Amino acid sequence: MIHLGFAGCAHIHTPGFVTMLGQRSDVKVKYVWDPDPRRSKAWSTLLDATMVESVDMILHDDLVQGLIICSETNLHESLVLPATKVKKHLFVEKPLGMGSKDGYVMAHAIQDSGVLFQTGYFQRSDPKHRFIKQQIEKGNLGQIHRVRGSNTHSGAIGNWFQSKPEDPAHDWRWMADPKVAGVGAFGDLGTHALDIMIWWMGEVRQVTAQIDPVTHTYDECDESGEGLIRFSNQTIGTLGAGWVDHQNPLTYQVSGTEGHAAIIQGQLHFLSRKDARFDGSTAVRTNELPPPAPHAFELFLDALVGKDLPVALVSAREAAYRSAVMQAMYEGAVEGKWITPAKN
Repeated sequence: MIHLGFAGCAHIHTPGFVTMLGQRSDVKVKYVWDPDPRRSKAWSTLLDATMVESVDMILHDDLVQGLIICSETNLHESLVLPATKVKKHLFVEKPLGMGSKDGYVMAHAIQDSGVLFQTGYFQRSDPKHRFIKQQIEKGNLGQIHRVRGSNTHSGAIGNWFQSKPEDPAHDWRWMADPKVAGVGAFGDLGTHALDIMIWWMGEVRQVTAQIDPVTHTYDECDESGEGLIRFSNQTIGTLGAGWVDHQNPLTYQVSGTEGHAAIIQGQLHFLSRKDARFDGSTAVRTNELPPPAPHAFELFLDALVGKDLPVALVSAREAAYRSAVMQAMYEGAVEGKWITPAKN
């Protein structure tokens, strides 16, 4: 049995993680801590765990092997660094950092400690995304010249992040405060598509963006944006993300000299002049895709109990780099120019 501690449970994905934990018999949450004791009490009750007033109790219990950090983003560094010193394995919800500076500090500490690390980039487990990555690596798309990613929902239209003083366990208002979350809508959802695009195409040379509020539901917090990316391999990328969309019909598109891939309404359409099986006339069948992989959080739990993983965990350096690229996009939006993301 692997024992874990929740160090912060403010993120909107906390309920989903609690559900996943409840379906397993090989891991157990021993402690729950959050700066808001009302939140700690609610989630500790659901997890049949002990509510603690200080995260130090979790850090210094040798029985606890890992931490699940779903706190506000501006608390990540203060939780991650002490955890690495006592070698607790870490699941840290995305984004890892408020930006490049704290992101890279955490990444170095995690790497130096040798602990397992994972973050919430669950889209890597999608068979369609894995298939496209395989085809890129095989060269079946030729020289890729354009890639497009889009990740949206109706969070601002539906006011998902309104303050709920009567229900602190489900109060996500902080996520629409960039001073606490590090980003607004564009960074919150865009980081998932950005992760996939970098996973496919490699590192980034320069970025810029246009990022704006739309409905002003959350004051001046951004609600939608479009980013431009110059990848180091000369591919041009576009990234769309926001909380003001009723649908997101075209999630990814990759154009190359030998082929084309597009995910439309959840179906993958693929053409390659190097593989006659795929002429783009019909959607790729399920049996032609890699098998589904577990959710990113499940992969972390599987790694803790020693299972073989069909998809590698996200490295701390990868997570920090995505925070750096996203920070550069926000800077590009403010300054109206191309920005080179920080590397460390």
